[in-house]
Amino acid sequence: MAQKDMITGTKPLVGNHVSHANNKVKRRQNPNLQWKKIYVPELDRSIRLRITMRTYRTITKKGLLAVLKDNGLTLKDVT
Repeated sequence: MAQKDMITGTKPLVGNHVSHANNKVKRRQNPNLQWKKIYVPELDRSIRLRITMRTYRTITKKGLLAVLKDNGLTLKDVT
């Protein structure tokens, strides 16, 4: 499964781990993705999303529809 946020599209970052001797080794920084069930009062049901915890905190603060609108999405795009 792809390491990608369903709402914001956050993907892994790629860079180098640099040692004290300046040896470089490729590494990945994966986003903290979790499966979450979020209740949508407009639909009167829950939807299951794979999102980062940062996105989840934003949804908790602003609401799902506001976050989707900020990212140019609709409920149909993520369900």
